[in-house]
Amino acid sequence: MTKPIELILLGAGARGAQAYASYAFEHPDEVRFVGVAEPDPIRRKRFAEEHDLDESQTFASWEEILARGQMADGALITTQDQMHVEPAVAAMQAGYNVLLEKPMADSLEGCVRLVQASEQTGRTLQICHVLRYTPFWRTLHDILESGRIGEIVTVEHRENVAWWHMSHSFVRGNWRNKELSTPMILAKCCHDLDILVWNLQHRVKRLSSVGSLFHYRPESVGPEIPLRCTDGCPIEAECPWSAIGLYLDARLLPRVRTLEEGEDAPPTWPFTTITHDLSWEGRKRAIETGPYGRCVYRCDNNVVDHQSVLMELENGVSVTMIMHGHSNEEHRSMRYDGTKATLRARFGRPDEITIYDHGKNEPEIVPIPTATSGHGGGDWGTMGSFLRVLRGEEKALTDVRASLESHLLAFAAEEARLSGQMIDMAEYRTRAELVTG
Repeated sequence: MTKPIELILLGAGARGAQAYASYAFEHPDEVRFVGVAEPDPIRRKRFAEEHDLDESQTFASWEEILARGQMADGALITTQDQMHVEPAVAAMQAGYNVLLEKPMADSLEGCVRLVQASEQTGRTLQICHVLRYTPFWRTLHDILESGRIGEIVTVEHRENVAWWHMSHSFVRGNWRNKELSTPMILAKCCHDLDILVWNLQHRVKRLSSVGSLFHYRPESVGPEIPLRCTDGCPIEAECPWSAIGLYLDARLLPRVRTLEEGEDAPPTWPFTTITHDLSWEGRKRAIETGPYGRCVYRCDNNVVDHQSVLMELENGVSVTMIMHGHSNEEHRSMRYDGTKATLRARFGRPDEITIYDHGKNEPEIVPIPTATSGHGGGDWGTMGSFLRVLRGEEKALTDVRASLESHLLAFAAEEARLSGQMIDMAEYRTRAELVTG
């Protein structure tokens, strides 16, 4: 029997502890965690209990766990966006292969440093571009690669962020302010840009971008609206962004099970984001005192709520990517027009791929395998792939250079939006490589 790969976890938040590390519960023969670094004592203790770690295997910071010496084959790093570069570089220098949550860094310099560290140390650095590892996106990629729709001519790709998800993550939450995190085009769409890089195979020649913070700002409401939803807001009952409606009784959250549905019901995101005390009283205190109880028009958010990117590839293909935070439901939608057929697809309850051949009346509905974990199966798919790469059983679907390309597109799109200029990507790539020189 093959010995399980041993990993350490740096950052035991929702993505690290729940999305990725939960793979170990179902696949104990493949992986086990032998250490955790997490500054929050409650999260640290919970992870230690779930993975049977003693005090010698738990640490309050990534510096402490890496100072201990190499404890495992690899490191799963899921710290906050602005805390990716230093621990990942240090981990690779200490001998660890690294699986790093996206975005790989919050700056061009950070992205390049990570690539250089991986190549200089010879250590694997795999970014969690989870969409590549889903049944849906693998199926879509295989169709396009096969030439089924002919030569691709133009692409429309939409990241439709639901109104409630926008308010939770990008207005009230950790990704609301680009000075504290990253621009939304990077935080949300490095996945989408990675998929486009993967599917289209040709580099972007030039791009432009427009977008703004249109709705979630003080000017959208009058002075009678208070700072918090619990401060006697006159429109709370009908406001779709009410923190009371979102986090106390979940009446406004589609398809999210409330905690009151049963004592055995597991804690559900986004409740686990706002507080450790998941009781009604605990959640009430959280929205009365914490960031998630603020009015969506009274926050310190400055990331856009809509942005469009127009790209021309080196082979002449045109691509439009649209991201926005005003969708009635969470999903991605896309259209690929080729010389033989049009492909239209949707990712997100339900997943659908339909091909319309030129000159034929009946469309082809493509079957999609069932997903088995979050992000359409991508969370566990990414973990499984990383482990197989470490065992030498396969080559990763993406390498760190490909990840760098999708991140460069995001940074370039934000620069184009702010400057109003068309970005020449050949010049931009040269600038990026020189940024650490």
